[in-house]
Amino acid sequence: MSEPTAHARIQALVDGNPVVLFMKGHRQMPQCGFSAQVIQILDSLIPEYTTVNVLEDPEVRQGIKDFSNWPTIPQLYVRGEFVGGCDIITEMYQSGELQPQLRGEG
Repeated sequence: MSEPTAHARIQALVDGNPVVLFMKGHRQMPQCGFSAQVIQILDSLIPEYTTVNVLEDPEVRQGIKDFSNWPTIPQLYVRGEFVGGCDIITEMYQSGELQPQLRGEG
């Protein structure tokens, strides 16, 4: 059996996890300021979520941009829906829109 495509692997991650953050680095050690900012926001709101380090997989690093049609990383998915990148997440957090979405009320 052949390796699943980057798109199929991304789809499985998005479908299989309620909250997924595609980021540079790891939750404990973000490798860019934008990823670190989104981690800080998520950590303040929810205890559990999945992170995917795009630096470890060039196919996923490019594939996630194609998957979402969004040019930058980090990218946040909640219950299969693309929410946005760092600026959008920060704005939603500051306006109070993000919190109910993460709790499943949105």
